[in-house]
Amino acid sequence: MPGPVSHTGAMGEQAERARLAESETPTSPWRLWGPYLSGRQWGTVREDYSPEGDAWASFPFDHARARAYRWGEDGIAGICDVHGFLNLAVALWNGNDPILKERYFGLTNSEGNHGEDVKEHWWLTDGTPTHSWMQVVYRYPQKEFPYGQLREMARNAGRENREPELADTGVLDENRFFDVEVTYAKAGTDDICVEIRATNHGPDDAPLHLLPQLWFRNTWAWGRDERPCQLVASTATGRTVTADHGNLGRYTLHLDGAPSMLMTDNESNEMSLFGAERNPSPWTKDGICNYVVHGSTSTCQVVGPDGDEAAGTKFAAWYSFDPVEPGETVAIRLRLTGGDGHPDPFGPSFDETLRARKLEADEFHDAIAPEANPEEKHVLRRALAGLMWTKQHYRFRTRDWLDGDPTKPEAPSSRRTPEARNVHWRHLDVADVISMPDEWEYPWFAAWDLAFHTIPFTLVDPAFAKEQLLLFCREWMMHPNGQIPAYEWEFGDVNPPVHAWAALQVYRADGSKDRKFLAKIFHKLLLNFSWWVNRKDADGSYLFEGGFLGMDNIGPVNRSEPMLGEWRLEQSDATSWMAAYSLHLMQIALELARTDESYEDVATKFVEHFLSIAEAFTHFGSSGSGIWHDEDGFCYDRVSRRHPDGSVESEPVRVRSMVGLIPLLASAVLEPWVLSELHGFTSRLEHLLKRRPELRQFITFHDKRGAFVSLLDEHKLRRVLHRMLDEHEFLSPHGIRSLSAAHREGLEVKVAGQEHRMGYEPGESTSPMFGGNSNWRGPVWLPTNALLVEALRTVCAFHDGTFQVEMPTHSGRHLTAGQVADELSDRLIALFLPDGDGRRPSDGKRIEASESPLWRNHVTFSEYFDGDTGEGLGATHQTGWTALVAGLLTARRR
Repeated sequence: MPGPVSHTGAMGEQAERARLAESETPTSPWRLWGPYLSGRQWGTVREDYSPEGDAWASFPFDHARARAYRWGEDGIAGICDVHGFLNLAVALWNGNDPILKERYFGLTNSEGNHGEDVKEHWWLTDGTPTHSWMQVVYRYPQKEFPYGQLREMARNAGRENREPELADTGVLDENRFFDVEVTYAKAGTDDICVEIRATNHGPDDAPLHLLPQLWFRNTWAWGRDERPCQLVASTATGRTVTADHGNLGRYTLHLDGAPSMLMTDNESNEMSLFGAERNPSPWTKDGICNYVVHGSTSTCQVVGPDGDEAAGTKFAAWYSFDPVEPGETVAIRLRLTGGDGHPDPFGPSFDETLRARKLEADEFHDAIAPEANPEEKHVLRRALAGLMWTKQHYRFRTRDWLDGDPTKPEAPSSRRTPEARNVHWRHLDVADVISMPDEWEYPWFAAWDLAFHTIPFTLVDPAFAKEQLLLFCREWMMHPNGQIPAYEWEFGDVNPPVHAWAALQVYRADGSKDRKFLAKIFHKLLLNFSWWVNRKDADGSYLFEGGFLGMDNIGPVNRSEPMLGEWRLEQSDATSWMAAYSLHLMQIALELARTDESYEDVATKFVEHFLSIAEAFTHFGSSGSGIWHDEDGFCYDRVSRRHPDGSVESEPVRVRSMVGLIPLLASAVLEPWVLSELHGFTSRLEHLLKRRPELRQFITFHDKRGAFVSLLDEHKLRRVLHRMLDEHEFLSPHGIRSLSAAHREGLEVKVAGQEHRMGYEPGESTSPMFGGNSNWRGPVWLPTNALLVEALRTVCAFHDGTFQVEMPTHSGRHLTAGQVADELSDRLIALFLPDGDGRRPSDGKRIEASESPLWRNHVTFSEYFDGDTGEGLGATHQTGWTALVAGLLTARRR
């Protein structure tokens, strides 16, 4: 067992940096253990084996306590190894609940009045990138958890009303809850000290039962994995549990104090679930729950105090505190170590490890933005903690899922039809740690989300950021045709092509020195770019049909579905994303060409592709009309169809939304060194512009500043910014809205001959499109706002501060593009900072905005934000892309 690493004092930051330097790969020893246990496994596509393909109904929350998962595990404040075999998490019981609290509860897509929604409060409070230090706080009611009441409240609320939350039930009134703080501190790569502290914040004493659990993921029940695994709990020499696994080897869990030791198996209770005649094991997954809560003495094994032992695959240590006085804190300690155990698990080294890791974490985070004020540092640290905590082990072998398992009934025939979910992704075979959008509402990867995650990750862990981008391009994930999988619900759907942009950002943030990474990602993205060109530009017009492209319900029609008849939707955003993609790949090729001239020709290919898109964007689409609408000074989707006589009917979809702002992102600066050093690229570009002078409108040259390549010339750029910075349209106090507030009263628009109505909705969606659980019809979204901020800084960089616009529109106040970027950035950052009343705009009307510091001190990172008030909405732990605020904050403090 490796010895402890405990650099302290001024060496604190260097201690974590040293661990990172030893951890370049995903399987490095310091990365072996981490917060990789999912916040939710039930209700996922992976666990859905139903003929209907209804993942939520196939494996509901009410099954989770008694039914073994096939592909992963879940738990509260838990950790696991990088392979997802051995898991450690916290279960609780307040003496009133009908079940153990072993996992977070939330409503399914059909139960929530705005789609799926978690109904718990917890905060990911701290962490380091090697997971040498991790903390989370879970808030547990003292009264019976109101499962039924929450379902009923959501059922009665309707789409016009807010989502009901746990606090709305009254169960947390008078602070009648326990705050359970779970801390993990590594003394070595496989030596983890665990402290669980619970504080009674209520006015009366209350019982609390803490049941830390250790268990193996069920790999044996499916007929595909014969590796042995077993837990053995013993009281022979103190209270210990040994965990032996054919892949991991041996681990030992030490228990401080004298808890009851309960052992069962991680096997389904098929008798209670499905009415089977017998269970595969006499000890089932819910055996510990039934013993503790219901007093069923025959449902699990109890280890006696006099040297007894019991074997199984799921274990709990039952610590009972009855009562806990008001204001009192109770604590338990555990230690998980590799091998046969630690000689003195709870001796001085335990407290020293916690102290040292806490100090090292403080100094590591302080060094990220040393000029930030305390509130900014608090937001920054919480954002990065949440980002690191939502790294989860993701395992899914699609061909086994499609075909079914040898020991289970044959997979339904509906799974093998050409239209079946993910049937064309048989090659996908993932068993990796992946940065998830949200540990409960999105406990699966999403391609464009992940690209945004890598940007704040570069602040703390550039190696992980690069590995994540490469992972999605590896042969076990990327389709053989070059498509990057979108997300679990439908791998074949389409997300915006932002990987090249993210790769450039990560490369530059890491000092522009890892050319090997840049070359590897570039060659893979060539395949993806070809897929886009071949699949999403049907007639070679350079106007693209991407699908919904992540902005779910932003349009009046479902853009994931084919248009009626022979109509075709030519998308402003898809076309603009491809223009930007071309420029990003051009920039990567130019960077690589500095040391390898063979990349110059590839860079030329991409600048020419960009210019073809730009020309079509302006006026040469399939109908002779482009995406640009000169009368409105804005960019719109178009629908068109070709008649038998060869004529083309076309019309714009005149809804002013984020799809018309995405063209701002398609710009790049050709630095002076490009024009002076890369003669092959420069001469080819000069030749092209001489032969086709009409393309010069998209490139502006300057003797000293190089050249500016942009989808929008200066005239169009100013007209789009005029709308974007208008407070009656896109500009809100909290960033850029996703739909113009000019549509506040609603509008009717004809699409492919049919009338549709939609309008500005600043908050949660009233539309059932995409399950009603996402809204791009008004709210502020961090990812697109962060891209707009960067685009404005690109404009400013080339124009050297001479490009000015009015902000807000009609105010008479003129700012440079860089100053506009800074102000937008400040508005986004301010979502999370206390205002003059001490309230964070993102807290809105939620309980976090109360006067109590027990609530107000906790920052939440929501999926999106109300376009008028800034209140956080949607998923509540979206420290995936919402962690972009960390990058905005550090950029402003440099």
